[in-house]
Amino acid sequence: MIETKKILVTGADGFIGSHLVETLVRAGYDVRAFVLYNSFGSWGWLDQAEQRVKDGLDVFAGDIRDPHGVREAMKGCDAVLHLAALIAIPYSYHSPATYVDTNITGTLNVVQAARDLGVSRVVCTSTSEVYGTARYVPIDEDHPLQGQSPYSATKIGADQMALSYYRSFGTPVTVLRPFNTYGPRQSARAVIPTIVTQIAAGTRTLKLGALHPTRDFSYVADTVAGFVAMLAAPEAVLGEVINIGSGFEISIGDTARLIAEIMGAEVEITCDDQRLRPEKSEVERLFAGTEKAARLLGWNPAHGGLEGFRRGLAATIQWFSDPANLARYRADRYTI
Repeated sequence: MIETKKILVTGADGFIGSHLVETLVRAGYDVRAFVLYNSFGSWGWLDQAEQRVKDGLDVFAGDIRDPHGVREAMKGCDAVLHLAALIAIPYSYHSPATYVDTNITGTLNVVQAARDLGVSRVVCTSTSEVYGTARYVPIDEDHPLQGQSPYSATKIGADQMALSYYRSFGTPVTVLRPFNTYGPRQSARAVIPTIVTQIAAGTRTLKLGALHPTRDFSYVADTVAGFVAMLAAPEAVLGEVINIGSGFEISIGDTARLIAEIMGAEVEITCDDQRLRPEKSEVERLFAGTEKAARLLGWNPAHGGLEGFRRGLAATIQWFSDPANLARYRADRYTI
């Protein structure tokens, strides 16, 4: 176990990152939030954080692709939680080179700076997409890796880059591999916000992509708890890959019907061709095995199973249904 004095969180302005930063600050951690530099001076979702969270933050605006900025941001930090990434799968078909620069080179910048500066722990964020379509379930950490999209290929590359630094130089790296995280603030390019925002905006004919694939949806609070557990975990976690998921799978079509039921809406579900992945790129099944997280981290999902999924969806729906939040989304158009 390490005694963390200051934590750098990259991707702090994003969906999971903002929830993580808020949790850490409320728990009394000293946090430096690495946000993407922009001319508006925006901190992304952290702009909406309560004032006591913002007052407790040390914010660094930079770009994960810039090794000099990453090194500067990491100075004086004991641990790094690396979440900064490009994650939208459809956009990775459109602009794959940006994913190489951000996901692979960005991760290289993080682990190199951590090595040079003697950081005590680096947690790199992976994704269940690296597994591709399940060859067996539940998917454990020994499952083969299959790059079925440019996005997943770059995340495989990022994971292996990080782990290579542990094996080559002893850099204290661990890879946390969340399955399909959902919750308040998630991007509209993800399926649950796509469904919820369409219904909340009054649409009753939903436009979705493939309905048959299954996913293991993990509520954002559970994913955040996995990162926090990593900070307190013993050295046995170093060099390891650890899954975080709900241990429950459900199809996209059944997810849409469950959300409609919770929202009290009668809907028709249609397939919009532009939302379909290329046939060989579609990940048909994801279902997490989380025994390793329970064993090494003492972590178990608080929103596991169908009952937990319902609770997580209810909280997510409540947030998106707030008119002020819904206004941030364009439910009438497809976002890649």
